[in-house]
Amino acid sequence: MGEFKVHRVRFFNYVPSGIRCVAYNNQSNRLAVSRTDGTVEIYNLSANYFQEKFFPGHESRATEALCWAKGQRLFSAGLNGEIIEYDLQALDIKYSMDAFGGPIWSMAASPSGSQLLVGCEDGSVKLFQINPDKIQFERNFDRQKSRILSLSWHPSGTHIAAGSIDYISVFDIKSGSAVHKMLVDRQYMGVSKRKCIIWGVAFLSDGTVISVDSAGKVQFWDSATGTLVKTHLVANADVQSIAVSDQEDSFVVGTAEGTVFHFQLVSVTSNSSEKQWVRTKPFQHHTHDVRTVAHSPTALISGGTDTHLVIRPLMEKVEVKNYDAALRKITFPHRRLISCSKKRQLLLFQFSHHLDLWRLGSTVATGKTSGKFLVPGKHGDTLPLSKDADHLLQLKTKVSKMPACLRSAVQIMFSEDSTKLFVASNQGSLHILRLLEGSFKHLHTFQAQSGTVESMCLLAVSPDGNWLAASGTSAGVHVYSVKRLKLHCTVPAYNFPVTALAIAPKTNNLVIAHSDQQIFEYSIPDKQYTEWSRAIQKQGFHHHWLQRDTPITHIGFHPKRPAHILLHDAYMFCIIDKSLPLPNDKTLLYNPLPPTNESDVIRRRTAHAFKISKKYKPLLFMDLLDEGTLVAVERPLDDIIAQLPPPIKKKKFGT
Repeated sequence: MGEFKVHRVRFFNYVPSGIRCVAYNNQSNRLAVSRTDGTVEIYNLSANYFQEKFFPGHESRATEALCWAKGQRLFSAGLNGEIIEYDLQALDIKYSMDAFGGPIWSMAASPSGSQLLVGCEDGSVKLFQINPDKIQFERNFDRQKSRILSLSWHPSGTHIAAGSIDYISVFDIKSGSAVHKMLVDRQYMGVSKRKCIIWGVAFLSDGTVISVDSAGKVQFWDSATGTLVKTHLVANADVQSIAVSDQEDSFVVGTAEGTVFHFQLVSVTSNSSEKQWVRTKPFQHHTHDVRTVAHSPTALISGGTDTHLVIRPLMEKVEVKNYDAALRKITFPHRRLISCSKKRQLLLFQFSHHLDLWRLGSTVATGKTSGKFLVPGKHGDTLPLSKDADHLLQLKTKVSKMPACLRSAVQIMFSEDSTKLFVASNQGSLHILRLLEGSFKHLHTFQAQSGTVESMCLLAVSPDGNWLAASGTSAGVHVYSVKRLKLHCTVPAYNFPVTALAIAPKTNNLVIAHSDQQIFEYSIPDKQYTEWSRAIQKQGFHHHWLQRDTPITHIGFHPKRPAHILLHDAYMFCIIDKSLPLPNDKTLLYNPLPPTNESDVIRRRTAHAFKISKKYKPLLFMDLLDEGTLVAVERPLDDIIAQLPPPIKKKKFGT
């Protein structure tokens, strides 16, 4: 791998927002996630759980409900009283509409996907028709005495259950009238509480309504008679969320204690057709409140205050040992939040509403810049700092005079000589601006290819400024000639989305990483894959490489070693040396360095192309500053947890 001096940066004070809602779409196998700051993320579960789309949040949008409707349409609603539909192609808000019922606490799409219900602060349940272009208000149901905190449709679409404070209502869709009102016991551990909040309801095909509440109970109700059938006391705190499988033979609930409980419908005896709900598995993968849960065909999904998105596989549902068979925690975005000016030794950190600019520190030992980093001469030594890192600037978001193409930008990138700015708009077009002293000039616009309006989420510019590569979530990778101002070529389509791409100096080879951990090298001048890329596709990647569950988010190159490709995900940094043989499944992928007293013959025999370090993690950014210096930006999970509100304390046995 070589020896490097490393700047070990840990002053990026990034704290993800807590997860408020998750919504699973069975047709597309995608998961929508909303966070407390209004951010909405889309994960493609079929593409190694890759976060393929992202909608920035806003302080005025506190999302309380999220749901999918027919035609892969996504809606959210929140405490500002508005319903929002998202444009999944342009990565923008399609429109917002006031429901005129005050803050919205709950929302659910009908089984047919053609109608939308919202539950409001004023006790109203409002029905909307989902039209091709926009939703349209249809009517109000009978108003209740308190806010509507949870909603669920009966699979037939004829009735709904609505959870409120102290009671559950069952409504007839045609009349809009409440046909039953089921009062919930306020008793909690033998003590009567002032009120019982129904945080979640689920309406099953047989007429059973399952409710979860602030008294720690999971209860089963007969909607035909309005009577309580059974109660499970599962927590000493609120049970805040519930999700049921499509087959209605399994459901999951999340508690304020950080525990997720799995219930299954099992036969009473081995020979009996009678079945009952049994609590089978508790999982403790969260430190704080589990605010929301989802149930896919193969996994239980949960999220909450601790910011982690947790996917727990159901092993009995997983047929093949692949991505679905591994427990995973997703904490960080699958995109870069950090940019680096190598010559100036600057780091730019991206937050939700501002940017921070830092200059790296320096050390007396070499007279060059350094941080807390390791010197390869004495592996593991730390250089003392003669000058600390400087926080130079905090730039907050503001509205200024700018062209329309910048107002709709989803990705921007400067040329290496800082004379041009490349802008990807949310309509699929790419703009080139020339940067002048105090102003700019529009040079050219590349229109969207093949009539698509899909946003280009990733850009790469060649160091010589002659080539621009752009990729969307599904439209492949297009390469443009900046000199000739036209499309040069399109990389052959691939089934999995691109997670990172970069153009190598001198060769102008385009290196592309995909969410299934495959890497391709494409020669832009020759318009074809390189020999090295063909060789690695023929042999195949090492199985341990393919089993990694975090995507590559950055690709770089060594300025003096054209055979080296540098890349990283959140838990490893890798240098691929194309001059060395590829590892096969019989060799160790994470091969430790051979002892220095070994002969050169033995060292060469154990060497392969993949040199991997897992020393730095979680790793949000890593790149070369010069041929002998690396910068690594880490964000330890303990530092994030320390900034979260304290979790609910649980009484332990014997204390």
